[in-house]
Amino acid sequence: MAEPEFTATGVRIGKGLRSLTRAGQVRISEGRLELLTSYGSEIDSAPVTSVRASKPWFGSEGQAVADLDGKRYTLTLGEHDPAPGEPGPPAARRFMEAVRRAAGRDR
Repeated sequence: MAEPEFTATGVRIGKGLRSLTRAGQVRISEGRLELLTSYGSEIDSAPVTSVRASKPWFGSEGQAVADLDGKRYTLTLGEHDPAPGEPGPPAARRFMEAVRRAAGRDR
């Protein structure tokens, strides 16, 4: 298995007004975006070429919206403190850039 191009843990993943997990994972690997629970179970995944990542109209700096095959998920990244000795969690901006880069839509 190849090294993931992007990984974020401790991500709050929601759909509509419902929270699916408060400590989920977002991973871009081998051309797929995966949304996972804290236990590693898959919530949803899609080829990165069919994913649209953007910033919500009204939201904090750490929020992003991901549309996976027509299903919209709200992601809150960078909300939690990192573990001692670990770098901080990736920001929403880095997530959006990683989706564009993996899909080959660099600017």
